[in-house]
Amino acid sequence: MRVGVDLGGSKIELLALDAAGVERFRKRIATPQGDYAATLRAVASLVHEAEAALGERATVGVGIPGALSRVTGLVKNSNSVCLIGKPLKQDLEAALARELRLANDANCFALSEATDGAGRGARVVFGVILGTGVGGGIVVDGKVLVGPNSIAGEWGHNALPLPRETDLPLPACYCGRAGCIETYLSGPGLAADYLRASGEQLEAPEIVARAAARGDARCEAALERYEERLARSLASVINLLDPDAIVLGGGMSNVDRLYVNVPRLWSAYVFSDVVATRLLHNVHGDASGVRGAAWLWDATR
Repeated sequence: MRVGVDLGGSKIELLALDAAGVERFRKRIATPQGDYAATLRAVASLVHEAEAALGERATVGVGIPGALSRVTGLVKNSNSVCLIGKPLKQDLEAALARELRLANDANCFALSEATDGAGRGARVVFGVILGTGVGGGIVVDGKVLVGPNSIAGEWGHNALPLPRETDLPLPACYCGRAGCIETYLSGPGLAADYLRASGEQLEAPEIVARAAARGDARCEAALERYEERLARSLASVINLLDPDAIVLGGGMSNVDRLYVNVPRLWSAYVFSDVVATRLLHNVHGDASGVRGAAWLWDATR
């Protein structure tokens, strides 16, 4: 039995899978806000509840919005600030009296989709999160690539390639730099781009809906800029990694036109006569993170 835990900023979700990937138990609770000790207790309680219900001890994998420092073993780069600087893996192992696997939530998404999702059967899968932020994960031969700095796949804080006049001025990013891919391709990034161009405040879902249903010219133009920027950004990934498949997740992954328009556009930037990389919508949706956490055992390198 494999248990996965998705430790998010607003909710903690647990999923138990059998060896065939069939769901056996699932439960979601609210994340204790700003309380590290209560968060540890909540995770441990969910695991114990699942094992009691199933009558079986499980391996445990945990996905978090952040990563573990390879130097200190402490959590870094997390938007759940109560986790930063904490020995989360060690504390959870003590609470559960066993070894566990812990990974970035984007890595869990990529692993889920590579294992039994949209990228199943592909040797190299790049999983992309296009949501409130922009993240990514790399899976090679069924194993998550973490890297010596624990940042493999973190393409959202690379600079937008080949900035044009319409991309200027470079938007400031919370990381302290400007022009990061995340500032253009996140949901808030699309909204900010539309505001800069039109002077009107709209959230990303409304921009997409207006472009699709009403033929709003300004919303259509914003989506065309988004698609072209996504094509440039993913072309850089293809040139470097040459993945068999790129799987999109997050709210912007539900924009159907991306899967037609972006591959058509990225050919101009990929250093190849033919681009065989497939751009795919995720299969497991919001469950990809927690499913990937369950598959983490023996799936990291």
